[in-house]
Amino acid sequence: MLVQTRQIVVEKGHAEEVVERFSQESPVDGMPGLIDRSVMVKKRTKDEEEVLVMIRWESEEAWKNWEKSDVHIQGHRNNAGKSKPEYVKSTTVSMYEVKTVREGKATVTE
Repeated sequence: MLVQTRQIVVEKGHAEEVVERFSQESPVDGMPGLIDRSVMVKKRTKDEEEVLVMIRWESEEAWKNWEKSDVHIQGHRNNAGKSKPEYVKSTTVSMYEVKTVREGKATVTE
C-alpha cells in the first residue's frame, strides 16, 4: 500500500475552504487502485490551521497510473499559471510505503 499526504497550512479561519475543495467528488475517485481519501483538520491550533489530506492507494503502480493519466495531467494544465489562494501559507506532499497494518480488536460485550 502507498499513502500520499498533503499537509496544507493556512491562515486561521480558512481550513474549511481547503476541506471543501478536497472533499468534493474528483476524477481520482474512479481510479483503479484508489482505496480512499481522508481530509482532516489538526486540532488545537493557535495562529494558523492545518489540513491533512491522506490518499491511500493499493500500490505504487496504481498511484503512478493516476499520475500519468490524461485526466490528471489535464487538471495540472488547466491550473498552470494560477496562483494559490493567499491564505495558503505552505503545502508539503509526502509519500509513504506502508509496511504493516494492524486492525483493532473490538471487545464484544453482550
